[in-house]
Amino acid sequence: MTRGTRTTGALLAALAVLAACTEPPPVRLDPDGPRPVPASRLVAYDSCAEALAELRAAAVESVGPYGFGGGWLNSVPFGEAEAATVGGASRTKDARTHSTTNNHEAGADEPDVVKTDGRRIVTVQDGVLRVVDPASRRETGRLDVSEGRRELRWASYELLLRGDRALVLADSVSLLPARPEPAAGARLRPGPPAERGARLLLVDLAGTPRVLGTYRIRGTAVDARLTADTARVAIRTAARFDFPHPKRGTQESRVEANRSVIANSGIDAWLPAYEWTDGDQRHTGRVGCDRLSRPDRLTGTTTLTLLSFDLTGDRLGDGDPVSVAADADTVYATASNLYLAGVRPVPGRPWTPRWTPTPGEQITEIHQFDTAAAGRPRYLATGAVSGWLVNQYALSEWQGHLRVATTTGDLWGRERTSESAVRVLRRVDSALVETGAVGGLGRGERIYSVRYLGDRAHVVTFRQTDPLYSLDLTDPRRPRVTGELKITGYSAYLHPMPDGHLLGVGQEADARGRTQGVQVSLFDVRDPAKPSRTARWHLPGATTAVEFEPHAFLHQPETGLVALPVNGDVRLLRVGGDSIADLGAVSHPGNQGRVERSLLVDGVLWTVSDTGLRASDPTTAASLAWLPWT
Repeated sequence: MTRGTRTTGALLAALAVLAACTEPPPVRLDPDGPRPVPASRLVAYDSCAEALAELRAAAVESVGPYGFGGGWLNSVPFGEAEAATVGGASRTKDARTHSTTNNHEAGADEPDVVKTDGRRIVTVQDGVLRVVDPASRRETGRLDVSEGRRELRWASYELLLRGDRALVLADSVSLLPARPEPAAGARLRPGPPAERGARLLLVDLAGTPRVLGTYRIRGTAVDARLTADTARVAIRTAARFDFPHPKRGTQESRVEANRSVIANSGIDAWLPAYEWTDGDQRHTGRVGCDRLSRPDRLTGTTTLTLLSFDLTGDRLGDGDPVSVAADADTVYATASNLYLAGVRPVPGRPWTPRWTPTPGEQITEIHQFDTAAAGRPRYLATGAVSGWLVNQYALSEWQGHLRVATTTGDLWGRERTSESAVRVLRRVDSALVETGAVGGLGRGERIYSVRYLGDRAHVVTFRQTDPLYSLDLTDPRRPRVTGELKITGYSAYLHPMPDGHLLGVGQEADARGRTQGVQVSLFDVRDPAKPSRTARWHLPGATTAVEFEPHAFLHQPETGLVALPVNGDVRLLRVGGDSIADLGAVSHPGNQGRVERSLLVDGVLWTVSDTGLRASDPTTAASLAWLPWT
């Protein structure tokens, strides 16, 4: 992609959709419910000159004496970037049964550190991709996907698996040498001297693992989804400026100096550069102005880019990028739609980050894209709701509506004015318009977990006790609370179980809200007016990664097996009827052997850590094989 305003007929048609401004009809709301937020929308730029002028103006208003957000959100870079059911089992064509990643929605696979298709187990640990044959219980291939340990301070790896192709997503921070002082009396610029970069590698697994193509873009991977053969990757890129950071000067003079830098910057300060390889050939480009749009409000500090890759090919290509001059930290997707959500910026003092609103100004903006077809996603609509999201599980698409659970207000102040609500939105032209809402949930608390089950929802809020709310969302105009259960502690993750039950994983707490260790609760939610807890498992003083990483949770509905990491091991539970039984724990050797994930292949439990892979009997936790990483 070259800079400029190059357009084609297809792009003009796409931009016409982006720029649609039809006013939505009025919607009748519950007068007692929370007040709706006016609908927002994305608008395409007509030219690079227009885009540059608006981005400069927004960034000038956002910058402070030390950059954006005190200087840390805009570290100065020195170099140029250069299936069918959630958590259930599926059956491959050779009749091997295996578990799947604990995805939020069917048809939208999520990246994780380990994947299996029943024929092979693929994992990325410490920059090395490894392939294991679960039948012979031996490693059959490996591939170094890092860029060298000496060059990296931190790196994380996840992958998506499609047939004989794996897409590796690598996020890293490169250590770069400090610049020498340019003159006497000057000092080095503050902030982390690092360049963040997202790398993607397409790996062929048919034989010995080999890289078919790579892709690099300036920015950080927010998340990704795989629908059919197409992987969508969301990238967040901070605007890059070489702020002077003088040794002496007033706050006002520093702000003016930074504004001068922004005023003299070109469009390449905002639009991310990328490069991709096809065999020995290297291609470079930059997201074009004809691929950029903006919301009603912008800070000029961040760009979101949505990339699309066909995993059946022999190269990644340029990703067919689409960018938005906005920020987001949450990706939610179904088999046909993808949503990007983040806090909307608000006006403030010049050196106050505009994306850090006061409790009364918390607004989450949501952008919807059509991803049903292969290739570039098509922008559909934008909406906004009061409050902030706990994670992607706060969002749910159902029968043409989007349900959104948020918390608003002051959670930490003396008055504790926070409360939560569930809102229902529908698409009208290019706007997501609120049709109904129910609020007043957990006053003085915040949302810890949400689970939507068709036309019902369950929301957990917490400060000292754990109200589990049951909601009826049958009528999108009048969602309502049907029942409430108060117990000590909280559930940070909720998982649907057979026969109208729900499993909660979180922490027990005392009467003052102080956590007391891992708690697993089995709830009977068949009667929406009277949710009840029928069983409980508690391990004092323990923690579990499931609280913040649902991919660490494994459930096999056929046997009732539940596996979750607890204090570095994997605890095996059997959940059935109204009971929870402890089957034991699987551990890995070594001080670093903290088990991250569990999966099942042909009735064998496999657990993964950064020291190795263990095969165990899921009914007794007895070890069957140990494969250390060498």
